[in-house]
Amino acid sequence: MSDGTTRMFFPEIISPVRRIGQREFDFDRQVAIMAIVNRTPNSFHDRGRTFELSRAVDAACRAVEDGADWVDIGGFAFSADQEPITVAEEIGRVAPVIAEVRAKTDAVISVDTHRAEVARAAVEAGADVINDTNGLREPDIARVAAETGAGVIVTHSLAGPGRAVARPVYTDVVAEVARFLRERVRFALDSGVPAERIVIDPGHDLNKNTYHSLELTRRLDEIAALGYPTLAALSNKDFIGETLDRPQGERTEGTIAANVIAILRGARILRVHDVPSTVAAVRMTEAVLGWRAPVHARHNIV
Repeated sequence: MSDGTTRMFFPEIISPVRRIGQREFDFDRQVAIMAIVNRTPNSFHDRGRTFELSRAVDAACRAVEDGADWVDIGGFAFSADQEPITVAEEIGRVAPVIAEVRAKTDAVISVDTHRAEVARAAVEAGADVINDTNGLREPDIARVAAETGAGVIVTHSLAGPGRAVARPVYTDVVAEVARFLRERVRFALDSGVPAERIVIDPGHDLNKNTYHSLELTRRLDEIAALGYPTLAALSNKDFIGETLDRPQGERTEGTIAANVIAILRGARILRVHDVPSTVAAVRMTEAVLGWRAPVHARHNIV
């Protein structure tokens, strides 16, 4: 006899009910939607559309209105194909956006940076979380998180932002990513960051080819099994484009499919460009899993 809920077995999450900034999440039965806002002239998807300050602020606020729980603001593109920028330049890109967005919304704000000085300035401007695609390898960034009370997203990459890796090779990409994340989480804990403020991200496409990213998606449950809320940053990435032979701007359906698979494999935060379509996909997935009631239930009832 079924009780009407879907029986699925997800990894146990450390402190699944979390207060992040001013919002509370239950990652045992909820998926948070993180909107991407880049103040870079060369981001791989938006190509500088939100580089101007007012456009970045407007994009962040619109994302929250569209249903995003979280806004991720970055000023330093991961790709090695960019002109180097100073710490002061990066702070000048992200801190004003964070301050203005913080004044307009209670949504979670994270700063996408690998530099300790930028992280500190961002938290002072109102950021709640440090999203580090360098896996906390920069000196002092974990200490900044511990001292400021910020959360951290620990992401796997072989070389970090702005550094090219030609033809990355893994013997077992999932096992190697899991080992790296386990080690860097231990470093965060030893640096004074509490477990309930840690999120992990396997870093799809970051120093990985399409086969690596597909394997990570297929076996994401092995990453989620580490016990920390798992972020999936799949939106419009090249592994989706190469799988479907779709250029940037034509990867929405592939992104939605990959995100739903990621949820079913344990992802609890989705980092995305297209908030409205993601909200619909996530709400439907949560309802099928028995985590969320339908907005209406009139069909064949009334």
